[in-house]
Amino acid sequence: MKLGLIGGTLGHSCSPAIHEKLFDILNLKGQHEYGLLEMDRNDIPNELKRLNREHYTGMNVTIPYKLDVMPFLTDMSREARTIGAVNTIHITDKGCFGYNTDYSGFGRSLQHAGIDVRGTHTVVLGTGGAARAVIQYLADSGAAAVTVVSRQPHSKPEFELFSKSVGAEVVGYDRLAFCKRTDILINCTPVGMYPATGEAPVTEQMVAQYPAVVDLIYNPKDTLILQYAKRHRAVTLNGMYMLVAQAVGSEEIWLSRQIEASIIEKIAKEMEMRYEY
Repeated sequence: MKLGLIGGTLGHSCSPAIHEKLFDILNLKGQHEYGLLEMDRNDIPNELKRLNREHYTGMNVTIPYKLDVMPFLTDMSREARTIGAVNTIHITDKGCFGYNTDYSGFGRSLQHAGIDVRGTHTVVLGTGGAARAVIQYLADSGAAAVTVVSRQPHSKPEFELFSKSVGAEVVGYDRLAFCKRTDILINCTPVGMYPATGEAPVTEQMVAQYPAVVDLIYNPKDTLILQYAKRHRAVTLNGMYMLVAQAVGSEEIWLSRQIEASIIEKIAKEMEMRYEY
C-alpha cells in the first residue's frame, strides 16, 4: 500500500515516523510505505491524478493545503464538509474521498485525558484549520458555550459564518477577561511552539481560571501555557496524542479496521520523548 503526506515544505514532519511505528506494531512493515509528497499549490490537481495513476491508496494533507484539495475530490465526509477542511484522502476505484481525522483525533485525545466537554463553557484560542475541527467537535459533543478568541475577530467572514453555524461566538482578546464561566481553555495558535518556547498566548493569571487546559502544540511537550496550568493544578493535555490519533484515524480508513487506543498511547509516549525539554 502506497501512502504519503501532501504539503509544501515537509522536511520537519514527524508523520512518517508515526506511521512507521504503527506499521511495526501491526506487523505491516514492508507491506506499506509512507512518504513525503511535496508539491506546489498550483500542481495539486495534476499531482492527485499522478498519485492515482501510481496506485496510491491514501494521503494525509497538511497546512496549507487542507482547503486546496477539496475541489478535486469526488466526495467528503460530513465532518470534512462542515469543518471546511480535509486532512485525509482515500483513493478507491470509485474516486478520491476526503475526511477530517483531526476531528476524531481531538475527541480521542480528550477521552484519553479524561476531559468531558458536555455542558462546559470552553474558550478556543485561534481561528485556523485545527481550530475549526476543535470547534465542530465541541459543538457536536454538547459543550454549553464555545467562545473563539482571535486577534482580528472580524477579519475572516467565512470563519465567522462557520462559527455562527455551530453556535460559537468570535471575540477579541480584550473580551476574554469578561467570560463569566471558565471550564476549558484550548490553544489552537502556534504561540509557544519551538523555538519560541518562552511565549504564551495569554497570561498566567488568565490561565489560572481554568480547571482544564489543552494545547495542540506538541513541540515542546510542556509549552509555557501548560506550565502555567500545572502551577495551578489544572488538568493538562498537549497535542501529541491528537497528532498520533489523527494519523491512526487515517490508517483506520485506509486499512478498513479499528485500531486500539492502547496503540495510540504507546506511539504517543514514544514520540513525546523527542520533545521533553
